Amino acid sequence: MHDFWSFAGNYWWLAFPLFGMTMGVINRRVKFREASARRRHREQLELIRAQGGAIETPGAAPMPLAAPTDGQQRLIAAQDAVTHRWLEYELDATKLITYPAMSDGRQPLTAAFLRAKKAADNLRPAEGETLSPSRLREYRDAVTDYEVAFDVAERDARRVKDAAFTADERKRLDTAKQLLTVATDQAATPNERQLAYRRVREELDGLILLSDEAVDVLEKKVALELPRERTAPPASGPSAEAAPGSAA
Repeated sequence: MHDFWSFAGNYWWLAFPLFGMTMGVINRRVKFREASARRRHREQLELIRAQGGAIETPGAAPMPLAAPTDGQQRLIAAQDAVTHRWLEYELDATKLITYPAMSDGRQPLTAAFLRAKKAADNLRPAEGETLSPSRLREYRDAVTDYEVAFDVAERDARRVKDAAFTADERKRLDTAKQLLTVATDQAATPNERQLAYRRVREELDGLILLSDEAVDVLEKKVALELPRERTAPPASGPSAEAAPGSAA
């Protein structure tokens, strides 16, 4: 112990470089930890952005939602276009009678189209919502499947037409189409239209099931009447109170 203190007394100045070296090592470790923490923080932020999550900064005002991208808007428009084409069959009784497979969920291609429609509807963004990159890719794939499934189902329905029905059933469908022309003819009388409409429903019974929306559209066409003539309102005032024979 005496030798240690003798050495320390003679070489006390070595404490300064040793202290500097020690502090240098400590500073390097602190900087390394800070750099690692910053790198992990950046990685977390990049992961959140990639997942479409919101990034909140303490003390900062919340960032407004980004407007939907052009690509997202184009996908929504493409989905709406297919839905509009499908509704032309669902709401038009004449088309349903001509191409019955488009309303028959038992047909494999029609069933596949209806499944694709449901998938696209489930992934469709809400009003004002901006999809994350991953969800946008899912939505794009769903809309593509929806378009393809509809095209395939429509081509097949137009090819087979009423081939799935017997000869007698096809005659009933032809009769229903002819009666439908009368039922929606504004030149026909209301009684003629109503009678033809009831016959249409009878001919289609057991063959084709019209949707409630299609029935509503059809009944509105059948019920069309000429606008009523406007009559003059009853006269009022002193002149109206005088009897026709009261004039001198």
